[in-house]
Amino acid sequence: MVRIRLFRVGAKKQPSYRVVVADQRSPRDGRFIEIIGHYNPRTDPPTYVIKEDRALHWLEHGAQPSEPVRRMLDKLGISEKVGVPQAPVVEGADGEALAEGTPDAETSEGEAA
Repeated sequence: MVRIRLFRVGAKKQPSYRVVVADQRSPRDGRFIEIIGHYNPRTDPPTYVIKEDRALHWLEHGAQPSEPVRRMLDKLGISEKVGVPQAPVVEGADGEALAEGTPDAETSEGEAA
């Protein structure tokens, strides 16, 4: 399966990432098919650029984005154009929306039971 995911570059303790299309079985920093963007988490706010036309091309051909890339695509509005399902959201006990799998979501579910 082909995935759109992050490829770590940069010096030690100074991460920067490329957004790449790669086979799911390839190592994180291994072989990839195409570079479609980049992400720098060290700036304030973090900056990211994704080539919209290439991302749409790969999504239409069945590529699955990783969770960090899915969030980037949501912010850029690219995932809506293809119909990529958004990350699941769980509501807490006080009606607050929590991302599934966060420690707060787990404690809220435990308190409600």
